[in-house]
Amino acid sequence: MSSLPRVQVGIIGGSGLYQMPELTGVEEVKVDTPFGDPSDAFIIGTLEGERVAFLPRHGRGHRLTPTEVPFRANIYAMKLLGVERILSASAVGSLQEKYAPLDMVIPDQFFDRTRGRVRESTFFGEGIVAHVSFAHPVCGALGDVLEAACGVADVKVHRGGTYLCMEGPAFSTVAESNVYRSWGMDIIGMTNLQEAKLAREAEICYATLALVTDYDCWHPGHDAVSVETVIEYLNKNVRNAQIILRETMKRLKTGERDCKCGSALKHAIFTASNLWPEATTKKLKAIIKKYE
Repeated sequence: MSSLPRVQVGIIGGSGLYQMPELTGVEEVKVDTPFGDPSDAFIIGTLEGERVAFLPRHGRGHRLTPTEVPFRANIYAMKLLGVERILSASAVGSLQEKYAPLDMVIPDQFFDRTRGRVRESTFFGEGIVAHVSFAHPVCGALGDVLEAACGVADVKVHRGGTYLCMEGPAFSTVAESNVYRSWGMDIIGMTNLQEAKLAREAEICYATLALVTDYDCWHPGHDAVSVETVIEYLNKNVRNAQIILRETMKRLKTGERDCKCGSALKHAIFTASNLWPEATTKKLKAIIKKYE
């Protein structure tokens, strides 16, 4: 893995985000991980003077359902590249009137409605047990920069709120949507919870830029989520997201971090290092080597 380029910032999103006209010096890099292949090859290029690694979450051409996304491979590959901060752009539905289509939301909480036996959301097990703190699942410092960057785009941005992560791939029923609203959930998507959990275990800062595409199915006059409507709003959101991510890179000072993300495993690994199985230790080397 020594031949891999070193990159400090990773961006996870759809195909439009690695076609940014401002991206220069582009190269494709395939990263092998102990957890299989990532969603696709990484697109690495320079944006505002910093090398960044773009990864299309569902693969180019949108080939992977939310359940099929290889979350562990994606985040572990970021770690192998040296990534310390991940910006995740994701289309979401709105569960509250105040989040209108084309708005941007920077959520600070997640709620899990996925099926644990289907989606892997931890690197640990197989002889090494870790319990990371996840009360505050996103990096506040990274969210601050993302929020400030939204000011340059002609969009309405909301800071905070809860992202409910559902299994999919079908959208919600009206009954489900109304229950989620009654719980106080703000937006709904299908992917970002696992990314956030794994990024925390990998000691990588993580923040979500949620692109509102629709009102889910609860809203009067929006009793069915049209795929065509979602795609239309998503396409309109792509350029705004490109502008925001470019501005984020202008404002982001890479280097030493003063948040707690970089030491999330310091007191989280419960298994004594002398009991770590050799095979698991090797498998998790990129994450746990400093705690051996």
